Amino acid sequence: MPDYRPPSSALESPAALLAWAKENDVVELDARFVDLRGMPQHATFPLAMVDADDIEAGFGFDGSSIQGFQDINESDMLLMPDISTTYIDPFYKYPTLAIKCDIVDPVNGKAYANDPRGIAKRAEAYLKASGIADTAYFGPEAEFFVFTNVQYVNSINESSFKVDSHEGLWNTNSPDPSMNYLNRLKEGYFPLPPNDKIHDLRTEISLLLADIGIEVEMHHHEVGGAAQAEIDIRFDTLLSMSDKLIDFKYIVKNVAAKNGLIATFMPKPLFGDNGSGMHVHQSLWQDGKPLFGGDKYADLSQMALWYIGGVLKHAPALIAFTNPTTNSFRRLVPGYEAPVNLVYSARNRSAAVRIPMYSSNPKAKRIETRWPDPLANPYQAFPALLMAGLDGIKNKIDPGDPASTDLFEGKVETPLVPGSLRAALEALAEDNDFLLEGDVFTKDYIDSYIDYKLVHDADAVAMRPHPIEFDLYLDA
Repeated sequence: MPDYRPPSSALESPAALLAWAKENDVVELDARFVDLRGMPQHATFPLAMVDADDIEAGFGFDGSSIQGFQDINESDMLLMPDISTTYIDPFYKYPTLAIKCDIVDPVNGKAYANDPRGIAKRAEAYLKASGIADTAYFGPEAEFFVFTNVQYVNSINESSFKVDSHEGLWNTNSPDPSMNYLNRLKEGYFPLPPNDKIHDLRTEISLLLADIGIEVEMHHHEVGGAAQAEIDIRFDTLLSMSDKLIDFKYIVKNVAAKNGLIATFMPKPLFGDNGSGMHVHQSLWQDGKPLFGGDKYADLSQMALWYIGGVLKHAPALIAFTNPTTNSFRRLVPGYEAPVNLVYSARNRSAAVRIPMYSSNPKAKRIETRWPDPLANPYQAFPALLMAGLDGIKNKIDPGDPASTDLFEGKVETPLVPGSLRAALEALAEDNDFLLEGDVFTKDYIDSYIDYKLVHDADAVAMRPHPIEFDLYLDA
């Protein structure tokens, strides 16, 4: 079995890649992309049937069968492999090249405007053309839970779910001795084994991430007592980090499945325990030099403060991309621990935007948006955050005064995030001009996204009775 990552010499051309693959007994090529939701899709081709011209010409597929893509009368689309993203899939029985693809319209030969990965590419191009910076770095912290079993039913006369965890506090009456040393709810931060029962799983995930080229900085048990985890990966440029986050979630879920477990990135799978967020660190650089360090508040530059101003101004619309599910808003509830207050602060984790203060080195200066969650499609969410920040810089948007108190106590009135997915989608419908700059997003894409999420998410949940409603209203 060869290394999971091909050597750089194999990535110089399709012909070089295919030669290396055949020398190392690779048998298939897996062409991958994501749909509007950020869900990975793939089509697999026997390597014996693929030559360099095929990779350069692309592979045809039915765009009308993919969520949020083409109408049936314009269904033919092309997958164009980006060989720089290649690695050997570590889970397939037979050695297979996994390659991310861009989507092209075969009629006009142009990049497909509704391809999420294309949005990320256009965002990077727009940043360079703006003259403000040439590089945007992103560092997401995608939290997740690990469960031993999940059951759910949704039908005309029944709705229920049941989740089990080998760290669940509800297992205290179990005869299984391994169910001792359980974390109390919201007391799962940094415990050693035996309370931390998922350390080896996180290590297995971390080692495999490194094998496919994703650097892991640290991993730990998170606050959620019922097996919540965080694995921090090193920051990277916008497109590269978007690619890596898709791979990160793929690796996490498959390593868990291999161990007979279920990893979920749902923001709020459990009532009464912490939810899973995805704090997103951001900074701008030019010619290898950081632009967010300076002599303003929290050692930030004026540019960084304007960037924050843009992010806070457009936050209600951004949340339609950064928190794209109805479950996202089970976590974003005022009065609890999610950062719902649209203000900024140094060190203060109750603010929606935090400035980490671990180092005064200008290279370490960044901002951290704390409200996103890991169900966000990074090819949409990261460009949207960048475009909001650039709008703040171009228009010198003042972020206002920083917050210095514990906002969770509720004693300071501030603007809040939208209270529901529907409200966030309505905010996006009203405020999207900043996303259209440079054709990074298109109006058609935004409208299609809003329509899809209203029908498949907001309406789907709003129309169904909730089990708690029987407690509240059956005898009313």
